[in-house]
Amino acid sequence: MSVIRLKGQADRRLRAGHQWIYSNEVDTAATPLKQFTPGDQVVVETAQGKPLGIATINPNTLICGRLMSRSTDTFLNKSTLVHRIKIALSLRELTYAAPYYRLVFGDSDGLSGLVVDRFADILVVQISTAGMERVKDEIVEALQDVVKPSAILMKNDGKMRQIEGLETYVEEAFGTVPELVFLQENGVLFQAPVWDGQKTGWFYDHRENRKTMQGFCDGKRVLDVFSYIGGWGVQAASAGATDVTFIDASESALSHVDENLKLNQYEGVSNLMHGDAFEAMQSLIEDKERFDVVVMDPPAFIARRKDIKAGEGAYHRANQLAMRLVAKGGILVSGSCSMHLETGRLHDIIRSNSRQLERFSQLIYRGTQAPDHPVHPAIEETEYLKALFYRIHNNMGL
Repeated sequence: MSVIRLKGQADRRLRAGHQWIYSNEVDTAATPLKQFTPGDQVVVETAQGKPLGIATINPNTLICGRLMSRSTDTFLNKSTLVHRIKIALSLRELTYAAPYYRLVFGDSDGLSGLVVDRFADILVVQISTAGMERVKDEIVEALQDVVKPSAILMKNDGKMRQIEGLETYVEEAFGTVPELVFLQENGVLFQAPVWDGQKTGWFYDHRENRKTMQGFCDGKRVLDVFSYIGGWGVQAASAGATDVTFIDASESALSHVDENLKLNQYEGVSNLMHGDAFEAMQSLIEDKERFDVVVMDPPAFIARRKDIKAGEGAYHRANQLAMRLVAKGGILVSGSCSMHLETGRLHDIIRSNSRQLERFSQLIYRGTQAPDHPVHPAIEETEYLKALFYRIHNNMGL
């Protein structure tokens, strides 16, 4: 097997548990990256020639290597995939009684570049690296062996594929996948558009945070901003909310909100607002609307480190508008899926908004990603999700 040799001291992160190799850490004089084809498996060596394990390689990307094994005898093949998917499945079955969860979460499950979401007997797979694309057929076979699904959808249309030089496509790998699939979360039923929805069609990561939110919703007015297909708002409705307003830029997503409300036989008032979330919130403010619970769960405003400044500005503006819509003594749920926005920084943004608007805010709950999105202790990038719950009052002279 071919070898890549690291520069001096470049093995320190790997020895500490990380799994990524950056192109500037490779001794390209000794082992030129250009000799490899994206997706190749290689032995990784220290500067002194000591083997560290086996990685998949992509010579055309900043993260050029992803360690798949710390043994030179274990390759990324069907056998390895079966073994690691079984371990991943055991965690999910330990945590959840029903088969609705993220089955594989990339690096955290030892399968960098692979995500699998489970909707009962239907699996939706996302591959984001050349190494995983090379073993696509083995992934399908391994999932069939371990889970025995009725169908598998390859939802390979993410932005990471472009960085890796991979084509994008959405296709059935096995069986027949309907346009909409059923799922259950916190006792609530949903239909998710897995073919043309965002990511895999659903976001399991906020499961525990939505469960916490339900405890504040009985008899209350609720606003769900950036609602998508209603993950937060429909669960608020099922928890007894009398009035739920949904804001999203996608008419298609809002049509799914309506169907998911009907699916749960919601008899309260629902309002679907199609349009830009910032403009819609401003309109509600001008109409003097107020809500007992406001959920602000936007898309990632900070996709890359260079977006931090502009992204933090977007989080500041979005949360300020949301805070203005919270009724006296109400709850603001501020979420972020931006890995580059630290929890403390999001808290600073809420604090700053509180002072500017002369509100008295109390942090009452800190939420993170659900157990089916485990955090790898050596890879901070796997800990990305935040949900901060605040009770908001008038200034109280403080």
